[in-house]
Amino acid sequence: MTNDTFASSQGWSSRLIVFTRYPEVGRAKTRLIPALGSHGATELHRQMVEHTIAQVKGVSQWLSIEVRFVGGDRELMQHWLGDDLDYRPQAEGDLGMRLWQASQQAFLEGASKVLMIGTDCPELDANKLRQALRLLDQHDLVLGPALDGGYYLMGLRRLAPELFENILWSTAAVLKQTVQIAETLGLTIALLTPLADVDYPEDLPIWERVQTRVMPIPTAKISVILPVLNEAGRIAGCLDRLLATPGLEIIVVDGGSQDQTRAIAREKPVISLLSSTGRAGQMNAGARVATDSILIFLHADTQLPDNFDQLVIETLGQPGVVAGAFDLRIDGSEVGLRWVEWGVKWRSRLLQMPYGDQALFMKAHTFEQIGGFPEIPLMEDFELVRRLKRMGKVAIAPASVLTSGRRWKQLGIWKTTAINQAIILAYLVGVAPDKLSRWYRQSAKP
Repeated sequence: MTNDTFASSQGWSSRLIVFTRYPEVGRAKTRLIPALGSHGATELHRQMVEHTIAQVKGVSQWLSIEVRFVGGDRELMQHWLGDDLDYRPQAEGDLGMRLWQASQQAFLEGASKVLMIGTDCPELDANKLRQALRLLDQHDLVLGPALDGGYYLMGLRRLAPELFENILWSTAAVLKQTVQIAETLGLTIALLTPLADVDYPEDLPIWERVQTRVMPIPTAKISVILPVLNEAGRIAGCLDRLLATPGLEIIVVDGGSQDQTRAIAREKPVISLLSSTGRAGQMNAGARVATDSILIFLHADTQLPDNFDQLVIETLGQPGVVAGAFDLRIDGSEVGLRWVEWGVKWRSRLLQMPYGDQALFMKAHTFEQIGGFPEIPLMEDFELVRRLKRMGKVAIAPASVLTSGRRWKQLGIWKTTAINQAIILAYLVGVAPDKLSRWYRQSAKP
């Protein structure tokens, strides 16, 4: 999504509320005083607030900004952070009361979306704020999980006072209790990537990294989008393998699982979304909130090869290449599977027609340019690749993904292959995807 498109979709009905305090010596960052002294802790607080405000101003063209403060007064806050922000004192009471009062007032004043953040999480940047706003187009509640069990960001699309009641504030139970209440209310929930607050001396390296702008390895340019449905037996292992590669943005888009898939994903440091059932729609939903420049679409039963991040970057860097995928290896020792792999290699390399189980990847602007996956119930990957071929070369990276052999083992290798080829032929001669999907579900029953 381009910045202009995003701006026009948000208007000024969105509000971002920043909770902070005036930098008074001895009252700011008190848990860091033993390590930094009173003046040092206050100076760190001042720097972190200014850093947060700089990130917030990076999205100011898409929303109004309000600063809720304690300590000092409005004049002191304006002198410190500038007079282009709306300053209001925080309400009395615990954190829940303060969050509720601020969000309630924002909605009463006409806001349709409200984001609330603190100033203790320096890795919360403008990109993640834009991402949260996009998620509020599709979800009632967006939370940014903090590694200490709380949250560094809350986004709301409607008033929900229950989210601020009976919460054990300042404990590791805050996020879990909030999610449980939201589910009881029937709210749709999206979770951002977990980040760490800087509250204790051991957290100081986080701030140092942000200050020195140490760039992560090239994998930070990659978002992996994982559409899932009832994958409780696989999702944990799949995510653990991805998390072993530093710097990835991992987006899990659940299509309405009836098992523990969503709960397992929420325990991992990934972005977790809920979407309507349908792989194409799920992948498009993930791509809409991705912040990195390269997208990989991965099935939960497929494992990427070693050094896949470098292979993806190198493949997309070749002249004329607009997208890519990997060779396919199927988990199983049957000789017939080797013939299937050979056929896939021939189709992918000679015809430039890899399918979704080969981990399709491309640049984000390319995906946007072709309009994403066509939201049809079957053949979305086939049709996407056909469109990509009109733009340039679809290359195959020099490595293989490993995919589960469960489909072939369930129905038999040759029956599965015959069904797949019949579906493709029917699609090419014009049979409607809805009809093909019904036929596929019937024929795929053992």
